[in-house]
Amino acid sequence: MKIFLFLLFGCVMFSTLFAQETSLHGSLADAQSAKKLTGAKIWLENSFVETRSKENGEFKLLGDFPAGESLLIIELPDYKTLRVPIIIVPNTTKDLGLILMQPVLSNLADQISTIQLSTVQLDEEEANIDNLSGLLQASRDVFLNAAAFDFSQTFFRPRGLDSEHGKVLINGVEMNKIYTGRPQWSNWGGLNDVQRNQIFSMGLQPSNVSFGGLAGTTNIIMRASKYAKGGKASLAAANRSYSGRLMASYGSGELKNGWAYAVSASRRFAKEAYVDGSLYDANGFFISVEKTFNERHRLNFTGFYTPNIRGKSSPNTEEVYELKNRKYNAYWGYQNGEIRNSRIREIKEPVFMLNHFYTVSEETKINANVALQLGKTGNSRIDFGGTRLSAINEQNSYVGGGTNPDPTYYQKLPGYFLRFKDNPNYEAAYLVQEDFKQNGQLDWEKLYAANARAGYTVYSLSEDRNDDIKFDVNTLLDTRLNEHLKLNTKLAYSRLKSHNFASIKDMLGGKTYLDVDFFAEGDAENSLEKRAQSDLQNPNRSVGVGEPYKYNFNFYANLYKAFGQLEFEYDRLDFYIGIKASQTSYEREGLFQNGNYPDNSLGKSEKLQFTDFGLKFGGNYKFTAKHLLGVNAAYLTKPPNLRNSFSNSRQNNAVVEDLKSENISNLDFSYRFRSALIKARLTGYFSQIKDATEISFYYADGLSGLGRNSTTAFVQEVLSGIDKQYFGLEFGIEAQITPAIKLKAAGAMGQFTYNNNPNLYLTSDDFKETVDYGTAYLKNYRIAGGPQQAAQLGVEYRDPDYWWFGTTVNFFSHAFLDISPLTRTANFLNDTDGLPILEYDENIAEKLLKQEQFGDYILVNAIGGKSWLIKGKFIGFFVSLNNIFDKRYKTGGFEQSRNANYRTLKEDRERSKPIFSPKYWLGAGASYYAMVYVRF
Repeated sequence: MKIFLFLLFGCVMFSTLFAQETSLHGSLADAQSAKKLTGAKIWLENSFVETRSKENGEFKLLGDFPAGESLLIIELPDYKTLRVPIIIVPNTTKDLGLILMQPVLSNLADQISTIQLSTVQLDEEEANIDNLSGLLQASRDVFLNAAAFDFSQTFFRPRGLDSEHGKVLINGVEMNKIYTGRPQWSNWGGLNDVQRNQIFSMGLQPSNVSFGGLAGTTNIIMRASKYAKGGKASLAAANRSYSGRLMASYGSGELKNGWAYAVSASRRFAKEAYVDGSLYDANGFFISVEKTFNERHRLNFTGFYTPNIRGKSSPNTEEVYELKNRKYNAYWGYQNGEIRNSRIREIKEPVFMLNHFYTVSEETKINANVALQLGKTGNSRIDFGGTRLSAINEQNSYVGGGTNPDPTYYQKLPGYFLRFKDNPNYEAAYLVQEDFKQNGQLDWEKLYAANARAGYTVYSLSEDRNDDIKFDVNTLLDTRLNEHLKLNTKLAYSRLKSHNFASIKDMLGGKTYLDVDFFAEGDAENSLEKRAQSDLQNPNRSVGVGEPYKYNFNFYANLYKAFGQLEFEYDRLDFYIGIKASQTSYEREGLFQNGNYPDNSLGKSEKLQFTDFGLKFGGNYKFTAKHLLGVNAAYLTKPPNLRNSFSNSRQNNAVVEDLKSENISNLDFSYRFRSALIKARLTGYFSQIKDATEISFYYADGLSGLGRNSTTAFVQEVLSGIDKQYFGLEFGIEAQITPAIKLKAAGAMGQFTYNNNPNLYLTSDDFKETVDYGTAYLKNYRIAGGPQQAAQLGVEYRDPDYWWFGTTVNFFSHAFLDISPLTRTANFLNDTDGLPILEYDENIAEKLLKQEQFGDYILVNAIGGKSWLIKGKFIGFFVSLNNIFDKRYKTGGFEQSRNANYRTLKEDRERSKPIFSPKYWLGAGASYYAMVYVRF
């Protein structure tokens, strides 16, 4: 605090060195409704001096402007851009009065194009770019528009950053999930009409509502008084993530009695989307009501509920894609002639907010917010471990368990029958291949029949559930200390209670399920009957539909945050400094006493606490009216997210060893050029993330040092002390060749790598002690997550008669397969007895461990539409086409960790059809999105 006050005092003293010379001010209003317009961007042509209109529509532009004729440009989404001729007289104040703006819909293409998530993104349970389109739709930056619309379909991430490094807020309340750190955009999906008022801060640039993150900050303003009077209805058809969409919204504007309201509703649906069997069923409801009590006090309520269900799609090996096609999905099958997907993601989490706005004076405003989010997130899967209790020789044992019903399970594919070089079974391989080609889907009827034959539930449809209650309260202060200096502060508190458990959704013809672990093994300390119990408090318990089983625990999290920021604005220089501090605590409470961990599963864990801070500063210097140089620098610490704090939260209270907060540093420089014809930006950036932690779950074979006869286990892999490095260039340029024709280009050249060799250890209920494999040699491997280089060339035509067309050619390269850290440890060198593998060959190992780089590819997209003004109503249509030439490309993938040592991996790679080859996701082929709309 002393440092902050010292900086504040120094900056205030510094502000006296600068003085304004020319002032332009006025106010903006809707030409049809007379509603005051907020957030419009106003600047002088050929100048980087700009401002935004306030809540009352007023604006003030200060600067050292050259004398003579100029153009004042006013830009606001949904309104026609104004170019107002003015004459600049230095050292004067000019009142431009009331300026009316005409609403149009020619910008609808920009709004719609930036909310299209690919099918792959939607299907990914842990999609780390799920927020890309939303984060970028608030920006008119050439590069970010390219990233949002054209690059996003390829898993491209600006600057290579995971979405947990970006902040998303609604009405000043942070919406990032505490469990993953990522925003879950499906919580407000389908409400596009009421989400267009967004303020986006790129990277760690200043934001009024948050310190922010490396990937930027977006504040979505969903207040009733911010919507213009009128309504809109639209109907869309597509073959991407859904096949149809209905949407309608209406805003009252501010009524004479001080009230305002806005409502919206939507429905999106598909029996199956682009990928086979990927159903989509989503609804959206929104209401906001605001009351103006007087000039000082406003109270706003916002509530939205967007229940959605979607079927996931499977990653597949090349062998599977060769036998099927790019749309193949292993997760579904026919039941009674209807498609049924076994991997369903269901989200039902309504959000309620109460926002109080207190105008202390024209210069000072205080905003207090309270929010509540609650509901469930569920992910279904087939459980094939059902058993029955049997007494053998007066000792209880468990009989049953089924085979893996996945049609792409390795023992059901041709490659499995060709695994022996000396004795391949060609006949069996051919029969399996033909059967997979003809069928190759989940056999629901077979699962029902197996349960009927067994007389008990062997197969069931299970669901992993998270039932969350999250409470937020915060206060924001926004005050202008003088004409050059603005102060923002924020105090916030968040509390989460998350109930995590598995339950059965469908017994598939069975009646009850015996809640024991069929794969458990007894030992000298604990009998099989004890080790197999999910809950020793209720041994051999039978469960029905909806009851917790397998695991059952609570997470608790408490977050305290404080943020302060100073912004200085002068004619040639603007700069900022911001600080943050936070206190985070996590705790697990086991509700089951797990048989594998009887002493470390029931009750509360130790409380994890993290104290974090951050400092950022930067600014822009305007060399001339056309040339600007900007810089941003930051150092901050970030607590590990809840997911990566407990090594095996489903079974015990164990905490990740040597758990630390992440250390993050960032530096970027930007050069901007703006003239009457050309706008351009070139940015160079460098970011480092240190001491990160990642936890993975998988089945491994070829493990050494387990202290038991078996070398296989289902493990939890804990990778800690990870350092990551991101650096590169990004650019965007557009040229307004004529009033109707615009040329544009954008590109990114990045290198995102692991920057050290972190530590790796395994835990599992198959072995007692933690197995520490020490160093994982990951340094200089690329971080997976879409192409690290991309480029675009495009052209747009916008006719004065409100029709438009655009097309882009997009090039992508340097995308990489996600590597298996375990194969880069000492375990790879050792035999199952812990001794070095005698036939180990360093040259062969280097080839085996070389990271796969995906091939380069080009995608061509197009966009167009038309709108009419008929009797005061806007009517129009919009069409976008992606991947017009149906290019096949990989959007992502991962190495399987099943072959954990040199010998098993080498044997598999030498097969004509490797059994455990990498799994991939493929991008969508040629796809379309078409919409008709009316605005009244």
